[in-house]
Amino acid sequence: MRGNSNRAGLIAALVLAPLTGGCIPPGAAPAARPAPEPRQVDPTSAPRREADVSALPAPVSAWEARRVTADARAIAASEYVVVPGDTLRRIADRTGAGSEAIARANNLPPPYTIRVGQRLSIPGGRYHLVRSGETGIAIARAYGVDWGRIVTENDLAEPFILRTGMRLLIPGDPRTMTLEERAAAFRLDIDDIVTGGQPAIAETARPTRPTASSARILPPDAAVAAPATLRGGFAWPARGTIIRRFGPIASGERSDGIKIAVPLDTPILAAADGTVAYVGSEIPSLGGLVILQHGSGWTSVYGHAGQLLVQRGQSVKRGQMIALSGDSGTTRPQLHFELREGRTPVDPLPRLPSR
Repeated sequence: MRGNSNRAGLIAALVLAPLTGGCIPPGAAPAARPAPEPRQVDPTSAPRREADVSALPAPVSAWEARRVTADARAIAASEYVVVPGDTLRRIADRTGAGSEAIARANNLPPPYTIRVGQRLSIPGGRYHLVRSGETGIAIARAYGVDWGRIVTENDLAEPFILRTGMRLLIPGDPRTMTLEERAAAFRLDIDDIVTGGQPAIAETARPTRPTASSARILPPDAAVAAPATLRGGFAWPARGTIIRRFGPIASGERSDGIKIAVPLDTPILAAADGTVAYVGSEIPSLGGLVILQHGSGWTSVYGHAGQLLVQRGQSVKRGQMIALSGDSGTTRPQLHFELREGRTPVDPLPRLPSR
């Protein structure tokens, strides 16, 4: 890493310079630095943060702010006859099952109208009662269950903000779960953060409005409102050589985005107006990471940053500098860039302007 004085001077110059929505022209890239020595990681421990990623002062991660007690209640499958005054939430309180699970089991579409005398199937299982400030990630870790499985089992959807009083169906039998299955609950990925990183709020509460300044840090128990709709299209987050494309790669794995080779400390720009959903370095393979939500179900991802210049809950504009490129999580300076529509990664290239 370069000296702190040189980096501080560069950041100051960049922050004071006018920002535009265009791409940054390439410069002469320095020689790649040697890869850091690999570290041994306990798969069931809290995810490590990259030591070579510097960032603005940040609070504890939202999923670490409120401890979750694994006190799910086991409910046997049964039937329930609707009585006057019943709602799905009231039936859930009486039976211990989740209202969403009851709706799915009985094919009830929104707004979940029920009638007196109707006989409802109550699905059995383990149900966790969501408390204020709990996140999906923390709930999954408490039970040693992959959060993606909980999302699927409970048919959770945008904006993925849990409400206090919800009862989540916890899949799997703890008596038969393998160590590998339990370890999966502690391995963060992009989908986990997007769908399980928001703290639960009261049923009638509204998410907190984003702040325009990185100097104002929102508390970790604040659920942050994302834009309602995507405004305009996407712009290039940086200008450089594409060294990996979207889709299958030679190793047999799949690339969920593109990788762009850029000089060290190249400004990384927001691809569209949005709200910062995450900033940190808790996914080792991606190093310094920023995730933005843009509305209409769209999310953008920026990885391998060396400097993180925004905060969770901050609103940003298209073309605004959100980070400086680095080689965290990799062996050469580059940017990992993804676009996701809902939970699905999509190829960014058709959605970016022609060069």
